[in-house]
Amino acid sequence: MQHAVGAPLPPPQGPGNGPAGWTHQAQHPGHPGPPGPPPAPQGQGWTGPAPYHAPAPVSRETTGHVQLPPGGPVPLPAPPAEPGTGTATLAVLLIGPAGAGKTTVAKLWASRRRVPTAHVSLDDVREWVCSGFADPQAGWNDHSEAQYRLARRTCGFAARNFLANGISCILDDAVFPDRPVVGLGGWKRHVGPGLLPVVLLPGLEIVLERNAARSGNRRLSDEEVARIHGRMAGWYGSGLPIIDNSTYDVETTARVLDDILARSIASPPAW
Repeated sequence: MQHAVGAPLPPPQGPGNGPAGWTHQAQHPGHPGPPGPPPAPQGQGWTGPAPYHAPAPVSRETTGHVQLPPGGPVPLPAPPAEPGTGTATLAVLLIGPAGAGKTTVAKLWASRRRVPTAHVSLDDVREWVCSGFADPQAGWNDHSEAQYRLARRTCGFAARNFLANGISCILDDAVFPDRPVVGLGGWKRHVGPGLLPVVLLPGLEIVLERNAARSGNRRLSDEEVARIHGRMAGWYGSGLPIIDNSTYDVETTARVLDDILARSIASPPAW
């Protein structure tokens, strides 16, 4: 049979082209086209494809087996049934001036726990910005404040994400008692009232000595260290637990931190 040039060809005939009345449509490359007829039920001697089963709907609360953080804030943890923080899943904020040893103590405390515990340093998160990093040491302005707020919100989401999956989290930041922008209010907003703050505040001479051992943009001038340390003294009388680790090594400080956190769980500080 002859067909005019450009005229559509009739659908091919033969076995496998569908039942009577079913019309085959050409498909564009990469386009799945309309679905074909459903396969017949399987039975004795059936050799065709298996029936298609639609996948179960995925909950919006999960990505694979990872639970997304709930919309609500982190609540207070239940008191542990053993000495120290035991197996409690908790969020901790370790506060202190530059050179107090926050990051070192937080890492050791997290690594010595018997349950999964993560450590997130706000300074590390701020420095994720490579091009265009607004270093607060070059001056506190709208740009550096915006990046600080962004880093704090990112840390808060990370903490809630870890806790939603049964992993404790300890954060560290130089939070000032007399400066709302760099204060506790933002941390409570992004993590929740279950966040347990502890202040690490050794003597000025210890902070100056530790700061001198730093390098890069983490090292501050002695004048700046003294100014920050003086403002941190405002935490005395705030009701927050304070650790003077001037004479403690890192391991002792981490042990004292765990004891204080256990008491904070049983009797949370007002903040």
